[in-house]
Order: sequence, then C-alpha cells, then structure tokens
Amino acid sequence: MRHEDTKERAWAMTLRAFVSSWLIALVAAGCGGAAPDRSTPAPGGPLAPAESRPPAIVALGDGVTAGVGLLDAQTWPSQIQARLDEVGYDVEVLNAGVPGDTTATALQRIDDALQGDVRILVVALGAEDARRGVPATTMRWNLAQIIGRAQERGIAVLLAGAAAPPDFGAEYTADVSFAFQDLARQHGLVFVPALLEGVAGRRELMQADGVNPNAEGARIVSDRVWQALQPMVDAMAIGDDD
Repeated sequence: MRHEDTKERAWAMTLRAFVSSWLIALVAAGCGGAAPDRSTPAPGGPLAPAESRPPAIVALGDGVTAGVGLLDAQTWPSQIQARLDEVGYDVEVLNAGVPGDTTATALQRIDDALQGDVRILVVALGAEDARRGVPATTMRWNLAQIIGRAQERGIAVLLAGAAAPPDFGAEYTADVSFAFQDLARQHGLVFVPALLEGVAGRRELMQADGVNPNAEGARIVSDRVWQALQPMVDAMAIGDDD
C-alpha cells in the first residue's frame, strides 16, 4: 500500500511538471506564435518617431568663428542663432569653427561638416592663410574645392572675405582680395567682402592678441553676416513652414 502511494505521488508530480512546462512554453510563444521582438514595432503598429533635427546653417571658419576668448553665447554663430530664434525660424546654426584653421585643413574636414540637412554654408576662412603668406592661388583653389563640395549637395554658400596683413606687401594683399572677389563672382555667391571690416585694427573691439574680436566686435561681425544671411534663409524657405 505504501508502495502504491509512492507511485501515485510520483506520477502526480510528473504530471504537474509537464503541465507547468507546457504552460510556460505556451506563454513564451505568445499562445502559439513566436515571441514578440521588442526592438521593432509590431506589424501594423505605430513606428517609433525618429530623432529629427531642423535644417542647418554651418559656419565654417577659424578662431574668429570658433570664438576664441569668448563665451559660446558671444560668438557670432551663436548670435546668428539667437536672431533666427527671435524671428521664428526653425533653423540650427552649427559652429564648425576651429582655431588656427586654414583653407587647406578646412578642406580636409568639409565632408564631415556638411553631414545632415545642411541648407547654407558660411565660409569664413583665409585669414590664417594670409597671416602665413600662403599663396593666394593656393588659398583660392582650396576655397573653390570647399564651395564646390557644398554646391554639389545643393547647399547655398555665403563667402566671407579676409584681409591680408601688410607684412607681405601690397601686391599680396591685392591678390588675396581679388581671390575672394573672383570666387564670389564665378560661383555666384552671396559675398561679405571682409568679415572683420570695421572691427580689425580697433583696440576697443579686439582682444589683446589683436587677432580675435571681443564680445562687442563679435556682435558687429554677427550684424554684418546676418544682413547677408537673412535673405538667403528667406529664399531657401527654411523657416517655420518648412
């Protein structure tokens, strides 16, 4: 009798184990289907919203654009962003300024700088080249490559010129100035002849290094860039209605 009880208890335990394992498998399989993949939405379900960013304006430049010695909010690209926000444009200004950048080093990183939904490129380079006496023809070739890469992508370009210091003579100064003018003409660009016009050489608007503008100087630069840039933004229709 005791042996029969043991057999019945063993059979009952086996039956319960079978039923439990069957129920667990049934739940895991989703009542007969494969277990749902949580990394993708169910068929017919809503798609997870992708991260979206507004159209961009890229400011490609050297230390003046990067804002050497300034707070981020004081740089001219940040001040342009503040103006766009105030007017109501849904546009992001990306500061791609690098201290000490030349036209050659900027050319090396232009493809990375133009990633994403870039609509306008502001090219503010050449001052470092001119301080080093880089031939105007070399500077012009590098800038033409940068402009071409942008225009191939359908990106509008604003070119800001740079004035050469007098160290290398009047002929070099004239060659640099002509290089910018000729680029703007040949490529049909919106052109700001000199980014630091009215700022360079004025001690009250420059930092102690005599190269980078102070906060007030950067504000004047932003005013000049904004005057040329705002019609481009309007023409590209990248405001609230885009």
